[in-house]
Amino acid sequence: MKALSIAIAFFFVAALHIPTTANANHEITKSEIVTPIASFKLVNDTGDKVSIYTGSGFVSLNKGGSTSITCNTGKEVRWAKSGKKGDVIFKISSDHCGKTVKLSEYL
Repeated sequence: MKALSIAIAFFFVAALHIPTTANANHEITKSEIVTPIASFKLVNDTGDKVSIYTGSGFVSLNKGGSTSITCNTGKEVRWAKSGKKGDVIFKISSDHCGKTVKLSEYL
């Protein structure tokens, strides 16, 4: 039993050891840069109930309602009607991340 425990422990330690090689001449391209995914809060301060497409799904916002949107830069937030995408309201930029955004700013 002791030998089995030692063998299992050795297996897990060996599995965690992943050899890597560094290439000092490799330049990092823009597509290789990974940014942490954050979100921002979108508040419906328009006084009307609205339906929007967040870039990943459809959301209906009551007056004063809000939703959290993943900060996928370049995605478009659009108006929505009957489950179909409408006109672009704004494109998500890194400036939105971690902030509260008022819908009225884009009307």
